[in-house]
Formats: sequence, C-alpha cells, structure tokens
Amino acid sequence: MADLRSDTVTRPSAGMRRAMAEAEVGDDVFGDDPTVGALEAEVAALFGHEAALFAPSGTMANQIALQLVVPPGGELLAGADAHVVNYESGAAAAIGGISTRTWPAVGAALDPDQIAAMIHPAGFPSLPTSAIAVEQTHNLGGGAVVPLATLRRLRTVADAAGLPLHCDGARIWHAHVAEGVALADYGALFDTLSVCLSKGLGAPVGSLVIGSRERIARARVIRKRMGGGMRQVGILAAAGRYALAHNLERLADDHARARRLADALAPYGVCDPALVRTNLVLIDLSKHPLDAPALAAQAAAQGVHLAAMLPDLARLVTHLDLDDAATDRAVDVLTGILESAGA
Repeated sequence: MADLRSDTVTRPSAGMRRAMAEAEVGDDVFGDDPTVGALEAEVAALFGHEAALFAPSGTMANQIALQLVVPPGGELLAGADAHVVNYESGAAAAIGGISTRTWPAVGAALDPDQIAAMIHPAGFPSLPTSAIAVEQTHNLGGGAVVPLATLRRLRTVADAAGLPLHCDGARIWHAHVAEGVALADYGALFDTLSVCLSKGLGAPVGSLVIGSRERIARARVIRKRMGGGMRQVGILAAAGRYALAHNLERLADDHARARRLADALAPYGVCDPALVRTNLVLIDLSKHPLDAPALAAQAAAQGVHLAAMLPDLARLVTHLDLDDAATDRAVDVLTGILESAGA
C-alpha cells in the first residue's frame, strides 16, 4: 500500500518509540515535565524567540496564537485559501470571536501591496484590522513556499500599520529545507508562529506556539481554557525531540519523491513539476474525464490512497513512511488510471 493522503499518516519508528518510553516526565499543568520544557526551549531557540508552548494539535496551536494577537471582535486578514480560514472548523470565530477578512486565493504568491491596501487602520468606523496571518508552506498552494523577500515586504507592511504578523508554519520545516532559509530568519519576521511535529517530522502528535515570554504566558492560560492542559505529556514531547533530531534534514527525500510523482504525472496535463517545491503534489483534473473522488476511489482499489480536496483537485503528500518502492507503485497505478480514463 502507498498512502499519500497526508504526511500525518506516519507511525513512530522504533527509535522514536524508545525515546517515548524512556522519557522523563512530570505534571505539565504544574510546569513539572522536564521533557516538555526541553522541547519548548529547543523550538523557541530554533526560531529565535523567547518561549514556546506545546499543544496537542496544529489547530489548537493556531487558534491560541490568533487569540494572542486578535482580541474578541477583532479582525484578522488572511488568504481566502488559508488553513486557518478553511480547515479549522470555524474556530477563529466560534472560540476566539475573531472576524476574518480575506485576500483572493493565490496560495504562496501573495502580494504585500494588496494586503497593505486592505488594512483598516485604528479608528476605522466599522472594524479596524488587528493582525495578519500567512501560511508557510502553503497547503492549498501545493506546498509552495512564500519567498523570504515577500515575507520581509509583508513584515514592513505590518510594521507600518502597527500590526502583529502570525505564521501558520505547520510545514515551515519543509520551506527551511527546500529554500535553505534558517528557521531563525523566518522566526524574526513573525510575532507568533505555530509549528507542527506530526506533519513531515513523523511525531504521532503535537504542535507548538512560539512567541515572546509574555505572550506564551498568556498562551498557557488560553490552552487550559481550550482543554489543552496536559499532564505527563513528556512521553509525546520526547517524540517531538526525536523528530527534530532525526527527521528534519531527511525532508529533502520527501521533496525528491514528490518531484518524481509530478514528473510522471505531468504528461497527462494534471500537474506542473516546476511548481512542486516540497512534499505536496496537486493534481488538477479540471480538464480530465475523471474527477478527484473517482481518481481516489480507483487508486484506493489498487492500494494507493490520496486525498480528494475538491471535486477537480486531488492531493498527494510524500512522507517518511513512503519509500522509493511505494512511490514507484503510486506512479504505476496513477499513470495507469489517468491513461485509461483519458483514452
């Protein structure tokens, strides 16, 4: 079987399981878990920030961060195809009381000048803008990387308006490996970040909120309020520390396998390999006889699993549990299906 639905389907390796079993633990609600503390300090330092907070999921980490920078009733600017807008169950509004206004969906190709023109300044008679959020890498943008120069321009825009900037960095590790940009260089551009340990890095669970010491102290209260206070969670934090030590640089292997898939599928007019920079491959079926659910169903019947994101859009995601043999199997199955349907 080749499971390309997501990089969240990975299972802990034997080495990761040993690290989890041997982890020193304590009650994290009381701040007593040394493994959690070590993970939080390590990740904060990687991004050049003062502090970090371990959370059970990427959605919770994002929503904690948004509540740190947008007050109830405040406005967040984000992309129309952003994860925080589309895939977090309306949490910004339902939990944070946050109003969201979006720029047109463009994936990673955002325009800081357009965003600047959308900002409602303090004193705006209806609702002033409170913060801006961007995504790195961009999920619906096919794992595309927002260029560092673009992010720096956006930071200038945010500073001019006096606004905090949040990064949904669930797969920022992939941007770091693909572009060679230091994590601290990304961290310097954002007031808050969320980063995920279970996408790409192979941990079974966990994300972190990153920011100033003052913000992370507030984040701990918000996490508790949202039901995210955990006890001997060093068992999970140990998996995250193992992932950072062993699975970060190998993301380049996932990128190479994604490009292998894209190169094989390109002759069928469903993807552009030049757009594949990390571990996601989007399959555009808008001009093909098959739709995404049909492709997913036919592939699953042959042991290859993928995600139907939209009626005409499917997604393939490479990860550490997908080796060269499984990649080749996916190529054979998918090209066979596309060729038969096209014929």
